[in-house]
Amino acid sequence: MFGIKHIKFDSMTYAFHYKSGKIKREGRGLSFFYFAPESSIVAIPIGSNDLPFIFNENTSDYQTVSIQGQISYKVADPRMLADILDFTLNDNGQYKKNDLEKLNQRIINEAQTSTSSYIHSINLKEAIRSAKMIEEKILEGLNTSQPVSMLGVEILGANILAVKATPEMARALEAETREMLQKEADQAVYDRRNFAVEQERRIKESELNTEIAVEEKQKQIVEKKMQTEILNAENERKLREMKIEADIAVENQRKELIDQKADNDRKEADAQGYFIETTLKPYKDADWRILTALTNNVDAKSNIALAFRLLAENAEKIGNINITPDLLESVLQDRTAGKR
Repeated sequence: MFGIKHIKFDSMTYAFHYKSGKIKREGRGLSFFYFAPESSIVAIPIGSNDLPFIFNENTSDYQTVSIQGQISYKVADPRMLADILDFTLNDNGQYKKNDLEKLNQRIINEAQTSTSSYIHSINLKEAIRSAKMIEEKILEGLNTSQPVSMLGVEILGANILAVKATPEMARALEAETREMLQKEADQAVYDRRNFAVEQERRIKESELNTEIAVEEKQKQIVEKKMQTEILNAENERKLREMKIEADIAVENQRKELIDQKADNDRKEADAQGYFIETTLKPYKDADWRILTALTNNVDAKSNIALAFRLLAENAEKIGNINITPDLLESVLQDRTAGKR
């Protein structure tokens, strides 16, 4: 009525009330009456905004990549933003111009500018894997950008949701990756088979080494037995030699004993012979008849025997001799009686 109106803003809107070209009031969540013909209302949203973006860039190998993400920001200085962009409301409470889109586009342009030099320096494969690095480049570019700072905007964060190649190149990369994965799978099968063969070879080699070790042990056992037998034979030989040496020593001692005994017997025989010879020497040259007479043997038989001996010695001188049986019988009977 009569040009007087009432307007109310929420707490996330910073409002300016201009009257006659001067700020009459400003602040968050204002509610006031104003005279429309003389007033101008500016409303700036100060809440955080998520700004989605998508733009294309060329890599160093002349391939196009599509970078998709979003930037979070808020208006930190409404007065500075109001001086650059127009957020004036009309009589119906709508923005006269769509400068919010202009703000968003400027931020996107700065983000794209921040990443373009980096994308141009890497190839397609590196670009697809560089989402984190692109985020860092965007944040660094926006935080150091003078146009963004002149807008009174604070960058809260940046997220890269996707870095994609063109559909044709994506299919080519998929085919290349598929072939590479197939090659890796084939290599894995080959490695697994080769590993199995290698393990089998190691098992056989281990078995052969075990058999060789067993044979070596058996050889050592045989050699040890041979050494033991040789040692036993050597000991037996030494024992036999010692026994033979002992027998030889005993025989030598026996020989010395026998020689000594023979020498003693010979000396004793010589002594006895000498004694007998010395004893009989006086009778050596004596007549036996005298020796017989010295014995004083008056036995008739001895006398008869002596007589027969004398007859035998003088047989050539005797012509005939008659010996009666009675004489011989008497001699024989005396000898038989003597034996009894």
